[in-house]
This record gives sequence, structure tokens and C-alpha cells, in this order.
Amino acid sequence: MTAHAFDTHQHAGFCKNCDAAISGNYCHQCGQATHLHVPSAREFLHEFIAHYVALEGKLWRSLKLLLFKPGFLSREYIEGRRVRYVEPLRLYLTFSIIFFALFKMSGVQIVNIGSGSDTPPAVSAPVAAQQPRRAGDTESFQEFQDKTKRLLGRASPRLEQGAERFFALSPKERNETAKRVFFSYTPYAIFLMMPVFALYLKLLYLGSGRRYGEHFLFALHSNAFAFLMLSLFMAADGWGFVRLVLLTWLVFYLPTAMRRVYGGGRITTALRWMVLMVLHLFTLVTVVSLAVALGLLL
Repeated sequence: MTAHAFDTHQHAGFCKNCDAAISGNYCHQCGQATHLHVPSAREFLHEFIAHYVALEGKLWRSLKLLLFKPGFLSREYIEGRRVRYVEPLRLYLTFSIIFFALFKMSGVQIVNIGSGSDTPPAVSAPVAAQQPRRAGDTESFQEFQDKTKRLLGRASPRLEQGAERFFALSPKERNETAKRVFFSYTPYAIFLMMPVFALYLKLLYLGSGRRYGEHFLFALHSNAFAFLMLSLFMAADGWGFVRLVLLTWLVFYLPTAMRRVYGGGRITTALRWMVLMVLHLFTLVTVVSLAVALGLLL
């Protein structure tokens, strides 16, 4: 079939994408063009480059504002200027994925549940190495296992069985399992914290007239920035001054963004920021710990 015949067939009265009746150059139902033909190599290349340049332009514009103008990107979205920027959810997901990928590759010891001699999990490897070996170490860890299983058994027999399976593993297998579960569940747990973070903002700014959706938007942007800073921090291994600058900017970024988006004086904003951080960090640690524990036991 020639390109002309293909074009005529596609424009014969019904949309090939949704079967709706068509008139004009675009389908009123789904928006697909009614004049279709197999693109030439030149047309395909032009479309690809145009799409890439548009996306790249959005990305760099969004990154510039996100990094160097705290709260400005949220203000732009709230005021309706959105097409020129990358969507907040996409920014958040992109930088969270990059952060956890770098964190996983960094080889950081996340947990140490029992060493070669079944040292109690509350004692880290460096501390355990400094302490003399005691004959009761194995018995102490066994007591910890028994207490844990009894406590979980009161809540659910299934949790008790999960604890028995987990403690039956070797120390190395326990640590590998805990690490796998941590990276499997933590990103989802932190993402589910975004509505809670927005709720805290809503409570802290009662009477401001801001809708919950605006707080959620601010939560996505501010947490996307945090993931980006932490990723850069890990990438700057060995660059002490650069890491200090990144941490300093991370600390001062959020209160600066809060003032730009919500207004208010420096002292009241600082107080709100401190309350927000205490609430968020407490909830974050609780939710992540619970998610990892359930992932290990269920």
C-alpha cells in the first residue's frame, strides 16, 4: 500500500485509534491525527529530536529552579505556570530512584543482625570487636530471639512463625535478607509518607487558605530536592568541603522554601520548620522500621 493510499484509508471517516467518527485533522475523541502515513526517516528523526529537546529544556529549567530558588518551582505550579516544567511527581520519583540506586551501590552497612558469634543485634560490629568475647553472648542472643518470638506470638501466630524462619537463618543470610527487604520496601514507605508530610504542613499552616493539594505539591518538590542533595552527597565521596556545602544548603533550603511559598516571619517559619522536621523524622523512622519488620516476618 502506498503512502497516499494509506493516508486516504486512515481519513476514511473513522479514527483508527478509538473508532470514533472523525472530521477535520484530529479526532475529537482521543486527539490522534486523522491524516496518517508511515513516517520517513527524516520525519522520525525530527520528531525524536524535537521531543528530546523539549524534555531536556523542561528538565534543566526545573532543575535550575529546584536547586537554586527554594520554593519558586512550587510557586510557579500553584500560580498555573506548569507546561514549561517537569511534573512534580516525576521529579520526585526520578531523584528517589537515583538516590536508592546510589545508596545500594555504596555498600553501606544498613543492618547487622547477629555476627559470626550471634552477637546481639543492638551491638554493631565495630563495638562488638572492641568488647571481650563472653561465654554468655550466644545465650544472650538466644534470649533476645525467644523474647522477640513470644512478643510477636501475642500479636499474631503468623508473625511468630516468620520470626522463627528469620532467626533460623545464618547471620550472613539474616543480614542479606534484611538488606534486600530494606531496599524493596523503604522506597514505597517513604513515598507513602508524602501525604503525611503534606498533612503536617496543612496543620502547621491552618488558616493560611492553602488547599491540601498545594501542600502535597510542596512536599513532592522539597523531598525531590532532599533526594537530589543526598545523591550528590554520596557522589562527592572524598570531597569534604563539597559535602559540607551540600549539607548546609540542605538544612537551610526547606525553611527558605517555606517562606517563599507560605510567607511569614523568619522566627515563626523556623519554629514551624523545627516542628515539621521532628514530626516527619519520627514518623519516617517509625514507618520504615515497621515496613522492614513486616517485610522480614510476613
